[in-house]
Amino acid sequence: MSTESYAAPDRPIGLTAPSGIDREAHNRLDEAWLAAAWSHPTTRVFVVSGGQALIDDTPDGRTELVMTPSFDAPLTETHRYFLGTDEDGVRYFALQKDTLPGRMDQSARPAGLREAGLLLPPRDAGLLVHAVALENWQRLHRFCSRCGERTVIAAAGHIRRCPACGAEHYPRTDPAVIMLVTDEEDRALLGRQVHWPEGRFSTLAGFVEPGESIEQSVRREVLEEVGVSIGEVTYVASQPWPFPSSLMLGFTARATSSEIEVDGEEIHEARWFSRDDLRAAFESGEVLPPYGISIAARLIELWYGKPLPKPGDVV
Repeated sequence: MSTESYAAPDRPIGLTAPSGIDREAHNRLDEAWLAAAWSHPTTRVFVVSGGQALIDDTPDGRTELVMTPSFDAPLTETHRYFLGTDEDGVRYFALQKDTLPGRMDQSARPAGLREAGLLLPPRDAGLLVHAVALENWQRLHRFCSRCGERTVIAAAGHIRRCPACGAEHYPRTDPAVIMLVTDEEDRALLGRQVHWPEGRFSTLAGFVEPGESIEQSVRREVLEEVGVSIGEVTYVASQPWPFPSSLMLGFTARATSSEIEVDGEEIHEARWFSRDDLRAAFESGEVLPPYGISIAARLIELWYGKPLPKPGDVV
């Protein structure tokens, strides 16, 4: 199925716009360079804690990450992660802390990626998704998977080394497929996971298994979750999704069968929707759209032909 047949709205996928940040991976092992970068007066730093950072609204109506010069940043040397350099030569670091710092003016607020990713400009969103992904990995991989010893941080937060056996461990990214399935009548297949609130429908998704291609994963996941067979699979786009460590690979897929049989374990309910069906369900409140930051929303919009409604919108 070709996405060219869709009336795709001109909307970016959350967390994927060019950030203008050069990650400068070649400098992560140069301790002298990192020390000089940290001490430079233009360097900017923000704190990440539990997947959140402080954001603030500016007088001109923008939202941005709350950053400080490095000399004003909270003290830490262990959990200090170099994120990259922008086009003006400003370098950025994230500090992982147990709690976010307070603000004297009380105007800043903590926010996670699901909120902040929709509000922040591409540079700040790119920095935050990088920092949150590193924080999640660091928190969950403190011990060596080879010998069990506690590991130490290296490469400005991008490696953990085991001092006992010498193993090096790198940030984990789990590939996951997410797909908008349509049938021969051009209806879209949407499902509701067992733990979602009543009415929340979205695209199907699942993790790629070892020894499996992404196309095989799309077909297997759809068949397992809703009993529908898949023929043609077309790649659309990807999205970093550090909740805690996924890369979402977005597809459209053409069904070769239409009878639905949900597995009852992951998917509680699944339905075929025409565009008129979905529009009516939005209007009545019977169906709630997926979160706006998710690539799922963009995949549905490719088929739907216009932006999905937000809470409080008149459809």
